[in-house]
Amino acid sequence: MSNDAILTQILFQIQAIQVSQQTLAAKVDVLYDVYDLLTVVGRCVSRRRSNSDSKLDKCHFHSSVELYNLGGFRIATSLSTSPPGKTLTTETKDKEREKALYPGRVLLTTYPDQHGIQPYILHWFAKDPLVRGPVICSRLPSSIKFRNALGAHSGSYSIYRALAIGMGTLSPSHRPDYSMTAPPVDIPPNESWWTPGKIISFDPWGHLAPQIFANQLRTKEEGGEGLDVRPSIAVTRAHIKLSELDETVRRGGIDVDGKIVMKSRPVKREDGSVNESIDPGVEVAVSKAAVEPVWYLPGVAERFGISETLLRRSLFEETGGMYPELITRPDIKVFLPPIGNFTVYIFGDPALLSSSSPDVHVTLRVHDECNGSDVFGSDICTCKPYLVYAIEECIRTAQGVQADMVKDGKKKGVGVVVYFRKEGRALGEVTKYLVYNLRKRGGDSADRFQALMSDVLHWLGIGVNGRGSAGADGKKRGRVDNMVSMSDMKYDAVVGSGIDVGRRYELPDHLIPPDSRVEIDAKIASGYFSTRKDGKELTPEELRKTVGRGWEEVEH
Repeated sequence: MSNDAILTQILFQIQAIQVSQQTLAAKVDVLYDVYDLLTVVGRCVSRRRSNSDSKLDKCHFHSSVELYNLGGFRIATSLSTSPPGKTLTTETKDKEREKALYPGRVLLTTYPDQHGIQPYILHWFAKDPLVRGPVICSRLPSSIKFRNALGAHSGSYSIYRALAIGMGTLSPSHRPDYSMTAPPVDIPPNESWWTPGKIISFDPWGHLAPQIFANQLRTKEEGGEGLDVRPSIAVTRAHIKLSELDETVRRGGIDVDGKIVMKSRPVKREDGSVNESIDPGVEVAVSKAAVEPVWYLPGVAERFGISETLLRRSLFEETGGMYPELITRPDIKVFLPPIGNFTVYIFGDPALLSSSSPDVHVTLRVHDECNGSDVFGSDICTCKPYLVYAIEECIRTAQGVQADMVKDGKKKGVGVVVYFRKEGRALGEVTKYLVYNLRKRGGDSADRFQALMSDVLHWLGIGVNGRGSAGADGKKRGRVDNMVSMSDMKYDAVVGSGIDVGRRYELPDHLIPPDSRVEIDAKIASGYFSTRKDGKELTPEELRKTVGRGWEEVEH
């Protein structure tokens, strides 16, 4: 017998063992459920016998959670199954609450062939959203058998939901009312939403989920399916206000047009009177969208050039084994990771992003969160100056006065800032501060994890605006006219996804804080885009000469 034949037989035997193991696990699950139910029955029967009221047909309880019918007995599990008047210790109360919230045994994982498991069919790249199907990751009794996604909604904030449920301030079965939450800004479907490989890091239908999957959301009593379907994107309108923009307006760098940029309300004194001596500054009108990560694992694996099996194993191991179903449920292809979301800020008409008109100009900034600089103004990096500079360019573009668009003869423009919650280049703030220390002593690290960044540009329609060059398939690529970024990895991710970039804008020298010169030059040394005023590239020798502020200069 050949080696191939022997290996094939071994493979078949392993698969047979796996199926048997899954079948056995399913049978054990049923036995555990029966055991749990019989335990409740026994407790209730015992209490009935000890109670003098023969008409009593159920256990004493304060707040019913779940009702069973078995052998003529009506059994309720509850937040408290103790007789009235009995005082319970905190530990006992918590045990009763736990039993009420989670009446079954601890379910560590599930298997594809397990009894009752029927995942809602999900075709990620289907054009029709009803064929694509809703993303369901809830473990509520009404949804757990139909789950087609791993993880939890709200990313890292799901931990706070768990705390609220544990403390009793939120019901796990709470059903939000989405009737008044529809987006006030239209982000319509475009070809990129269903083109394989274009959007794999979030759900492009996420902002429309309550409307599209209304029948799945309705309870069975209302004629629906009673599934826990939640939006993973929220779109709204707002005004933003930054003191740096106030100063730019005062210098004449931005005009108050009453549409994009408006005067703020007058500043009032404590008695309610208007203080005419204080300039209230300006506000900027934006459309914005908050987007939670929803990973289509086969697409994510392909994007990073690894196998789906390796991706799943790595995610399982490096999250401390938090998600065993990454291993045991290969049939579930969607994962909601416990990471931060991102926010899209649009300056001007969002419809222009997908417009094929040669008259349109698009300015883009993709920004990774930097709390120390963006919020607190730390001068050890260039993050906030670059962000503000990009916002100003986006405003000028929306107003039709941005210098290069005027030079190109463009009349209409729109600006986009995408703000990712990826502190320290996706390594976290602790690592980021360690790098700050490292820079003081020489050295730095390169940019990371921008491969998923371009998805949002395709969601907005930039990838199908057809204003770029002809691709290998003959179709016109998308185009961003101005990209306010020096990052080579961000640029490569955008261009590699099928979107051309016209111009790249580095941060002007006069906006670079003195102590962040080390940071910016370290990035240039690692491959960031930069030019001299005369257009020549900086040399490695020049970069090595850059020195930041010493420790003694920050000791006050």
